[in-house]
This record gives sequence, C-alpha cells and structure tokens, in this order.
Amino acid sequence: MANKRVIVDPITRIEGHLRIEVEVDENNIIQNAFSTATLWRGLETIVKNRDPRDAGFLMQRICGVCTFSHYRAGIEAVENALDIVPPFNAKLTRSLMNQALFMHDHMVHFYHLHGLDWVDVVSALKANPAKAAKEAFKYTDSPIATGENDLIKVQKRVKEFVQRGELGPFANAYWGHETFKFTPEQNLIALSHYLKALEVQRTAAQLMAIFGGKQPHPQSLTVGGVTCVMDLLDPSRMGEYLVKYKEVANFIEHAYYADILMAASVYIKEPSVTAKAGIMNFMSHKEMQLNRSEYLFDTGIILDGDLSKVYSINEDLITEEATHSWYEDDEPLHPYNGKTNPKYTGLKQRATIGIDGQEIESKSIDEKGKYSWMKAPRYDGKAMEVGPLAAILVSYAKGNKKIVKIVDEFLAKANLPKEALFTTLGRTAARALQVKAIIDNGLETFYTLIENLKVDQDTCTTYKIDNTKEYKGRFIGDVPRGMLSHWIRIKNGVVENYQAVVPSTWNASPEDAKGFKGAYEQNLIGLKVKDITKPLEIIRVIHSFDPCIACAVHVMDTKGKDLGVYKVDPVYGSSC
Repeated sequence: MANKRVIVDPITRIEGHLRIEVEVDENNIIQNAFSTATLWRGLETIVKNRDPRDAGFLMQRICGVCTFSHYRAGIEAVENALDIVPPFNAKLTRSLMNQALFMHDHMVHFYHLHGLDWVDVVSALKANPAKAAKEAFKYTDSPIATGENDLIKVQKRVKEFVQRGELGPFANAYWGHETFKFTPEQNLIALSHYLKALEVQRTAAQLMAIFGGKQPHPQSLTVGGVTCVMDLLDPSRMGEYLVKYKEVANFIEHAYYADILMAASVYIKEPSVTAKAGIMNFMSHKEMQLNRSEYLFDTGIILDGDLSKVYSINEDLITEEATHSWYEDDEPLHPYNGKTNPKYTGLKQRATIGIDGQEIESKSIDEKGKYSWMKAPRYDGKAMEVGPLAAILVSYAKGNKKIVKIVDEFLAKANLPKEALFTTLGRTAARALQVKAIIDNGLETFYTLIENLKVDQDTCTTYKIDNTKEYKGRFIGDVPRGMLSHWIRIKNGVVENYQAVVPSTWNASPEDAKGFKGAYEQNLIGLKVKDITKPLEIIRVIHSFDPCIACAVHVMDTKGKDLGVYKVDPVYGSSC
C-alpha cells in the first residue's frame, strides 16, 4: 500500500510561517518528513552598505519575539570585528536583559504556544476544583492561582466562552484527543496558570524595558556598551528590577516548573512524547554572564547522545548549504562567505490528505528538488540540534555544578531516567530547567553589577572605525531557541556582507546534499499519528522546538522580481 501524504500548513502558535509535510504508512507511522519555511524577509540584504553601527538596530527587526537576541548579536558582531571590549557594567547589564528575555520567552512558549498540545481545556470544565486545589500541592509547596475559589472562577470564565461558542485562543484545538493524558483536575491547574501567565508575562516584558527602554525592540545597546547609565545609577530603577524579577521568578518556580513536573509524571506513559530524539548531536555556546569569570551555561558539542564526552566548537567547521533550499548557490559555505541569491522553484500538484481524511489534489513540495527558504547549517557536515535541551545537556555533561544540581533534582522528583531528556518531553522540560537555573543564580549578576557601580560607572567604550581597513567579526551565543551566530564583513566603513545563522535554521533545515535531515524532520520520522486528520503528535513535536521562522528566513530579491505567490485556502490549505 502506498504511503499517504499529510500536509500541516500553517503550523500555528509559532513565530513566522512553517509548513510540515509527512508521508505515513498504513499504520499512520511517519516514514518521511519535510520542513518548509514558506515566507522570507530581507534583513541580510537590507543591512549591506550601511554603517555597521546600525546593524544591531536593523537586525533586531528579524523577529518581534526575540528582538533583544538579534539586537545584541548585531551589536556584538561589530564589537568583535573592531576588537572592542565593552565595560564590565555594560556586559552585566546585557546579561540582566538577557535573563529577562529568557524568563519571558520560555514562560510564554510553554503556556501560550505549546500548552494546548498538553492541556485539554474542555476537559478542565469537568474537574472538581477542591480536588484540583489539593492536586497542586503534589508539585510545589506554594501553588499559585490554584486555590479552590481561584479554580471555580477559571471554570466559570471558560464555561461562558464555551456556551457562547467563543473559545478565543482555545479554539480549533483537538479536544478529547487520545494522546492527552492530564486528568480533568490537572487540566484545570494548567488552564489557571495559562491565564495567570498572561498577567505575569507583562511583568517580564517590563523587566526587559527597565534597562532596554521598551519591549519589544529595546534601544539601549550601542556598539561599545549600553546607554542606560541613568537607570543604572537610579536606586529606584534598580529596586524596580529586583521586585519584578522576584515576581516573575516566583511564578516560574511555583507554577511553570511545577506544571512541568506534573506533565512529566503523566506523559511519561505517552509514546509520542517519549520516543528517542531523531538527532542525537547537540551544540550550545556559553551564555548568561554571572560575574567577571563565570557563565551560567557552557560551550560544547555532544555527539550521538554520549554525555561522557563534550567536544569544543571549531567555528571554521560551521557551514550553510542550499541543495534543497530556494537559493542558487548550493555548495556549503562558511557564513563569512555566505550567499543569498534566491531561486524559487515552486510547488507541484500531488494527492494529499484533506481535513476530512479524504484524498485531494493539493500543492506539495518537490522533495527531490528545492523546498524551503531555510538553508541547511551543518557542523563538520553533521546536522545538530540547538536549543535549551542542548544547553542543559552540554552543561550537565561538562559537570557544571549549578546545572547538574537542577537536572538531578528534576529527574528525581519526576521519577525519570536520564534517557528521558532525549525526547520531546525532555526538550519541553529543558526550557523550564533553563529558567529554573536562571532564577536560582541570575541575581548574582544583579548584585555583582551593584557592587561594581560603587567603584566604576563606565558603561561605554570609545572606538574608531578606519575606513581604509577591512574587518570581519562574529557574535556566537545562546538565545532562547538555541545557538545564534551573526557574521559580518566591513569594508570602506560599511557592511560588505552579513549572515545570520539562527537556531531555527539549524533545527528546521531541509535535507543537505548527503541526505541528512534537520532536527524537525528527523524527529518526526517513526512517530505514530493516531488520527491523520488531527495530527496533534506532529504539532507537539514541532512546538517543542519553539519555532521562530522569521528568524530563520531573511532574504529578498532587490530587483522586485516575484519569487512566489502564496494563497491561504481556509478549507483545503490545512490539515490541522
């Protein structure tokens, strides 16, 4: 019997536009998978011939979610090229802003982007609030928003939505799906935290804005340092940061982390989230400066899931190729020499599965040709997974005491083996573990900054650009979705070439010339889908990476040529 093709397009609750196509056999087991970025942007081209000091401000527009990440990367790539070392106060301030970003980003991801893959909201309406209130104490000694009265109010609020047929953000989900495992009471706990997180994420955004001026798109970084010196010297502003930090940290500790423990205790019995990861190569870079010499997370590479050995990163071995990407130059190139000349080849007609389960004629990718706007980054020819799971695994394998403590405590509380980390469940848990590490240790950065300001108030370094010289530099670090690098060449005082190799490009890349797939594709192969008209398992795996496709695709045709026409068909354009 021939395999059936299922298209999920668009993947919702992500940043950007992503299409997943899979081939399933007669048992609905995925035999092949393809990840396609369907839209693109023009930042790498736009920044050319600009003053390099503008790069950070332009590149942060890659994305409206991780704006600080690309802003900082653009600034620090230029600093690296010009051999500029920012003052210690600037480094610490950037680290505090980064901590705020991670806390905001991971919390929003779990509840508002990934949460409905785990939580059956309609089931929560059948819960016993008193029983649910007691259940919450199994996962933390100080539950948040789970008192009996709190839960009664949540139920009433959602029931009114249901009765009016206006589920809002909860609409179009797969309620009652066989792979949902929470009890009604556990669903009610998570639902209450979903709503509470809408409030707390606002505080987390304000945390970033204290030093950034605003969020999204903060404005206080500049080549050489930071410009928020008046905020740093204002005790009330520093106090405001501390108060808001502790408020967000409290929610992370007693709601987010607790809900991950709850999910781990239940979903360990669900095969679709506990299958071994398709790619067992992980890469991360040191991040989150705590003091003059220490970072919270470490640099390294793990190959084949072997935690007994961590390899150093050789930046010369990073390449991007475009064999199956809509660009002209297929060969693997180092980012300093990267090219982004588009070559769109379109889609083709093929029989696929519609939302009613029947075969229909639909536009589909040509998997033997080019099928995505994302390139294929590789390290020494190998596909890698980047992200919070990679950061946790590398630091754990290197014996980082702060991370080892948090991981071992989590595995013990959840009664999970170490192997459970190498799964969709582990990838989702890793985000909570990462912010748990931040809230447990991040205030060391804050107090180090306070002490340093008593004796040193420098926040910016002077420098000069020599227009007769050529420069090249890069930023490499870890951001909420994994290892990010920006690569810049400067000539005649302006940007000659710019390439951003972002986490979602690593994870969502198409096949390379050797037939090796990226993490999205490889992690879907072998997955059993209960109902191909309701592919929750596919959505859950992809969401566990927190896709940011606007970051991953950023090229335009400067001549104004049409590269493709896209139409959203509300009936047959989606299988989800």
